[in-house]
Amino acid sequence: MTNMQQTETHATVGGWSRAGTPRVILFALVMLLAWTAPSLVESQIRSDIEFDHGMSGFPLTGGHAQVKCERCHLQGLFRGTPTQCFQCHAPGGRVISTFKPANHLPTTVNCSSCHRTTNWKPAFFTHNGVAPGTCAKCHNNSTVQGKPTTHIPTSMACDSCHRTVFWAGALFRHTGVAPGTCMTCHNGVQARGKPSGHVATTASCDSCHRMGGNWLLVSGGYNHSGVLPGTCATCHGRTATGLPVTHKGGSNPAIACDSCHRTTAWRPATMNHTVVSTTPCSTCHNNSLARGVPAGHKGGMTPGACNGCHNTTAWIPATFNHTGVSPGTCATCHNGSSATGLPVTHKGGSNPAIACDSCHRTTGWRPATMNHTVVAATPCANCHNGNLATGKSAAHFVTTQACNACHTTTAWTPVTTYTHKSPYYKAHRAGTLCSACHTTNNEVIAWRFAAYKPDCAGCHAGDFKPGPHKKVDSPLILYTVAELKDCSGSCHIYTDATFTKIKTSRTGQHRPTGSF
Repeated sequence: MTNMQQTETHATVGGWSRAGTPRVILFALVMLLAWTAPSLVESQIRSDIEFDHGMSGFPLTGGHAQVKCERCHLQGLFRGTPTQCFQCHAPGGRVISTFKPANHLPTTVNCSSCHRTTNWKPAFFTHNGVAPGTCAKCHNNSTVQGKPTTHIPTSMACDSCHRTVFWAGALFRHTGVAPGTCMTCHNGVQARGKPSGHVATTASCDSCHRMGGNWLLVSGGYNHSGVLPGTCATCHGRTATGLPVTHKGGSNPAIACDSCHRTTAWRPATMNHTVVSTTPCSTCHNNSLARGVPAGHKGGMTPGACNGCHNTTAWIPATFNHTGVSPGTCATCHNGSSATGLPVTHKGGSNPAIACDSCHRTTGWRPATMNHTVVAATPCANCHNGNLATGKSAAHFVTTQACNACHTTTAWTPVTTYTHKSPYYKAHRAGTLCSACHTTNNEVIAWRFAAYKPDCAGCHAGDFKPGPHKKVDSPLILYTVAELKDCSGSCHIYTDATFTKIKTSRTGQHRPTGSF
């Protein structure tokens, strides 16, 4: 240690120590090489680093760890060495280093914001602080890469479609794109065009496709304007959806789709049965391809010719063909299960044994012609009660007699001649109206002169004229009502008041059916 100190304290010459002179010269040579041949210095690789540079607050990483200390610490000075990139990597800096070229992006951010010491290129540019819509200030193919020649022609800002985190996979905004101009870009060069399997058409893309959403979804369906009727299979089955295996209209591709389907709405379809006129209905109507015989089918469960009752223009209502149905067997089907049976309000009674066709017709269920022979023993009022069938009107003659006492089943009017059942009734002359006696429209009549009932005078005492009814000529004596109450007539005229000798005998008596 003493010898070393003695060695380093030799006399100095002109301010330089003799021992230190070689060191100064060596340092000067190193600096000269740094100025004249920086690439030579940069190519030198440090094989040993004896000092932990991280303790200085400036860790050496990447390329910084490979250069000589003297490259940055000029003239052996350590204090005040720059730590910011631009202090060294700039023209006129104190250290000869690579600096931003003339065509570098105009920016004031630190180099380390984009570059790394491990590898200067590629740089990772951070777009933080870049104002929206200003992309073209840098992306102009001069400063940095701009729009390629095949780019979609547009004056919109880059960030309208692209993102700084990922340039590819841009979402193009179709705002402002005029309808019908899709092919300007979608031509297979600037943007994806029609694929080789596309439906042959000259219509514009936006006639079917929707902008800004799912390309496969159509805006309102394919525009079939101009497509000739019957030519559907030109596309459907080749470049568009064809007949599915479960197609209800059969698997014959020769039948034009538009026979049943419409271009405005694929479903529901209107089946055109003219193309299957010779095909049995059950070929399709088998509950697999199309609806078949339902569980409650009124025409039985055996699949037959549907068109025996149904028609293709309207499935319901159906007209059942009763041809071949034996008379009197209606209840075989019309039992309330297979087909409509007797309703609870049936006007012909509730006896299912009576054949429906006794009154009804297969050509028209209503009106029915009531066959009264099957209800001859049934009181009329059982049906003719105003509910099941027409009953007596409010103005009808008040009576407890059965309808058939006056009416007949063959013709309701006119009524028949009523046979009076009262033992007091005497037959009256023809032309006498019922209302002449039944003045209150009731079958029950009160005796006008009850004292003379049940004889004729009970009703006709007021009509009696004493004058013609002499009993004695002189002195004149007349018969009384009481004496002639049975209208037998004044048969005898006596000679005197003793009434013992008949002077004259009259022939006959009054007859109710004749003239009085």
